[in-house]
Amino acid sequence: MSNPHEALALARLYREGHRYWSSDDGQAHWRAERACLGPLCESLHGGHSLELGMGPSLTDMSPIRHNIRWAPTTELCEGASALVCPLDALALPDECLHLVIVHHLLEVVDEPHRLLQEAARVTADDGCLVVLGWTPMGLGGLARLTPGRRHRMPWRGHWRSPSKLGDWLAFVDFRVERVDYCGFHLPGSPPGNAALETLGRRHNVPLGDSYIIHARRRSRLAQRQRPRLRLQGTLGGGALGHATRVGGAAPEPSRRTAEVECQ
Repeated sequence: MSNPHEALALARLYREGHRYWSSDDGQAHWRAERACLGPLCESLHGGHSLELGMGPSLTDMSPIRHNIRWAPTTELCEGASALVCPLDALALPDECLHLVIVHHLLEVVDEPHRLLQEAARVTADDGCLVVLGWTPMGLGGLARLTPGRRHRMPWRGHWRSPSKLGDWLAFVDFRVERVDYCGFHLPGSPPGNAALETLGRRHNVPLGDSYIIHARRRSRLAQRQRPRLRLQGTLGGGALGHATRVGGAAPEPSRRTAEVECQ
């Protein structure tokens, strides 16, 4: 998304998405997703997090206090700490963030593989990558069959299953730790039924409007080896031998963060 025409298209998409998430239906879905994401955010620690999305922040309950919000242009920034850049070229160093959230963007951007690759790149080894998407087999997916809806938010774009995104995550060296479903409701009504939401989340039924994928980087092949003793010589006359430490640990790479301040 490096040329001005693509930047303008992304800004229009952002405004359209922001209008949806500000609507009553969007707010109902946002509350359901925030409640489902809360336990994960509360368990995380680290220096910095990043949200890539078009709706309100989902991480205000997280102990990670420096939360960076992405925006396509400086005019669309909603806070002092913002990252303004194309989605396929995040202006951040590798592995610098302990939490990265991709909120309903993979369905609608032109290069979803590139976006996921960038989100994975900036996630730290001990960090968590979270992807929120629309469930194709939920009630929202069935609502897309109505003529004309696929050209409007939130029904536009390509809705992919968690298993498909699991394959994409494996390609960028991440593994899916769990998938949670949320946004349960009766046909014709928005999420907000506490009994349905509690029942659906308790049994994690894959019929909610949204899914939340928690993913972490796969274990690297070159890991720290435990010290081990190797005994040389015999136990009879001389020295017992000597201990040899095998495989010392490499120093941790330094990490830094970058952010663009909204004027």
